[in-house]
Amino acid sequence: MTRVSAAWLGLREPADAAARAAELVEPVRRRLAVTPRAVVHDLGSGTGSMGRWLAPRLPGPQRWIMYDQDVDLLERAMACMIGTAADGAPVTVETRRRDITRLTARDLDGASLVTASALLDVLTAEEVDRVAAACAGAGCPALLTISVVGRVELTPPDPLDEEIAAAFNAHQRRTVGARTLLGPDAVDATADAFARRGVGVAVRPSPWRLGPDRAELVSEWFRGWLAAACEQRPELAGPAAPYARRRLADAAAGRLGVVVGHSDVLAGCE
Repeated sequence: MTRVSAAWLGLREPADAAARAAELVEPVRRRLAVTPRAVVHDLGSGTGSMGRWLAPRLPGPQRWIMYDQDVDLLERAMACMIGTAADGAPVTVETRRRDITRLTARDLDGASLVTASALLDVLTAEEVDRVAAACAGAGCPALLTISVVGRVELTPPDPLDEEIAAAFNAHQRRTVGARTLLGPDAVDATADAFARRGVGVAVRPSPWRLGPDRAELVSEWFRGWLAAACEQRPELAGPAAPYARRRLADAAAGRLGVVVGHSDVLAGCE
């Protein structure tokens, strides 16, 4: 799994929070309202942004179990978790350094909910299928947010936008070692994996809408987006240099708007 920095996760956290499909929380609230203490397994937790967003929106005592392979990120998640639920009930957290692609229904025994954010698109079809199998086998719903869907819109438009976007999407679907990543196909693959097991799925859009108030995030996102495109298609490096200068100048001046398409998935919580 690709390692990410705490600085990047911190920069994107407010945009993720603003983008998540809040309407998917209500079915989760109803489900957990009758649970004496909710046990939430958060996959690929990073610094714990999903817990900080969701825990205060849910009622009752909660125990969050956060999974990641980066010990430093897990330490940050433990230190920065929200301590109270929507009704003032206590929220506790523990961390587990695990490969979340190998979790089974037994690992999720007793879970009330499985969550993840910005995870599905860096998994393979087989890994997504295992996550769905584990959730379905444990009988717990899953709220899986902020997965890229392959749509990016930059304002004002530039003639190179579409070619860079196509190269980036191809990079998202690249093969790394023996793993072929799903990238923009992850949401459909996840919905299919749950549906094959008779689990109902709701999908809602959760796009980033970035403007002058997110200028730093726009610049950092753009650099990463362009670098991935050029890694996928090295011949783009020449035209990409002046393109980057134009776009980053627009971002610094507050003239660049970006919409990055994502979707959220809620499974097993009709």
